Amino acid sequence: MSYTAFLIVILIVAVALILIVMVQNPKGGGLSSSFGGGGAQSLGGVQNTNNFLDRTTWTLAIAMFVLILLSNVAIPRANSNDMNLDNTLDGIETTVPAENNAPATNDSIN
Repeated sequence: MSYTAFLIVILIVAVALILIVMVQNPKGGGLSSSFGGGGAQSLGGVQNTNNFLDRTTWTLAIAMFVLILLSNVAIPRANSNDMNLDNTLDGIETTVPAENNAPATNDSIN
């Protein structure tokens, strides 16, 4: 996969994660109850809805973490030979300043 494809998938997972988190409410009175929470009780209860949202949140969070780590491999980089520090430092000349061995002169007036 190319880096651009990883970025698109990461953005999709991030938006889905945001939506899933916003639907959740630990007290059971959030958006999940507004969208048919009463009918869901007869079909399986709010507990099953909360379990589904919780599992989906963890799955999306882990998927995002893995995608971010894998996208690191796909990042376009310059040629590794060009970036080698040893090759870069070979062309640099180092000069050590020569010590001043001239005799000290006394220019003061006697």
